[in-house]
Amino acid sequence: MTIAMDDVRRLLKAGDLPAAVRSLRPRAETAPLPELAKATKALADAAGFKDLAAAAKAAAKRPSDPQALYDLGYGCVEHGIAFLAVPPLREALRLVPESRTLLAELVSALEDEERHTEAAALLTARGDRLAAWPETYLLVHHTLLAGDLRTARAVAARLPDPEDETWRRAHARQRRMLARAELAAAAGPLDGADLRGWQFALTGTLLGTYSPYGYGEGMAGRYAFLGDSHDQCRRGLARLALALDATGRRPGTVSLLPGRSDRILGLAAAAVLGLPAVPYEPARTDTLVVAYDLNDCDPEVAQSLRERADGQVLHEHVTRWTSPPPVSADFSALLAQFVSAPWEDDERPEEAIARDIASADPAADEGDGETPPDPDEAFRAYAAAVAPGWLTGTRDRIGSAGPVHSSRFA
Repeated sequence: MTIAMDDVRRLLKAGDLPAAVRSLRPRAETAPLPELAKATKALADAAGFKDLAAAAKAAAKRPSDPQALYDLGYGCVEHGIAFLAVPPLREALRLVPESRTLLAELVSALEDEERHTEAAALLTARGDRLAAWPETYLLVHHTLLAGDLRTARAVAARLPDPEDETWRRAHARQRRMLARAELAAAAGPLDGADLRGWQFALTGTLLGTYSPYGYGEGMAGRYAFLGDSHDQCRRGLARLALALDATGRRPGTVSLLPGRSDRILGLAAAAVLGLPAVPYEPARTDTLVVAYDLNDCDPEVAQSLRERADGQVLHEHVTRWTSPPPVSADFSALLAQFVSAPWEDDERPEEAIARDIASADPAADEGDGETPPDPDEAFRAYAAAVAPGWLTGTRDRIGSAGPVHSSRFA
């Protein structure tokens, strides 16, 4: 029995399936494929994934069979354990190097793991044999997500328009991303530490604040767990007001989404901005739509926000960077992995809680002193500089946290 299998079986016997999965992450790239497949089968059996268990069993018996390896990799991607898909798919592609299907699935697995540099290198290695659609498009995509704007720009310049209608929306989205990246590069460093710049480039979201804790410990301006506060909500609204002023946006109303947290924050925003609050209607123009956390939004309502009505601005207080929302907000107060709303146990009327937020202190938390300064004047200047690319196009979901590294997959 290998160390990997020993740990998996021990943890499964203890009833801790998530820990069993995590135990394989540091060994996935070095374990022999038959042993990795056996460990994957044990996980699949425990989870009740019969299709994955069958694929893993076949790959364990036939580790040199490209089809068996593909089936295992595909099953791992489909069941959300893409890191276990990479080794069998890589071996299958080595055995059948010209297979576009294997290449596409391996790139997909690397994307799920946010290993964009590896995906770009894999595609680049094809050289002149790389097809335009979708492979060269994907090369631009992963090069940009890896933080290499110069190369992404050069590759995109030789990418022809797609003949297939299904790719035109994706192509338009990519062009908007590149255009926003140019604005962000002119307004700031757009390097491996520019969280605000890459958030804007990739999603169109203007990020209001940085976490004042753990900057040098893998968070880089993001929160891990946030016990939210009225002060933090108020600070987010203050930064939103700065952005609206700097970009010349003048919404006439605040639109209230139906969720309790959304309504509380929306009522607070109306008080802070001195605007009337109205029920949300997708077609309403010149309005500020306020969400606390778009991941908690009704799916149909979220879908209605993908297309922007004229003059509509979507504000989200907390964007969960490890599980991006179904649509990207135009403005996000902060990025967090997990959040606890300050009114979770507060049963008072929404209006009373909103008044507390509106009267709270918007001053920044001094934190641990590691996060770089982010004064209001600098934020205002940044918002003004990127304004030509703000509030343009559809609000597309981007499933990657971008090139600013974190300890997420450590």
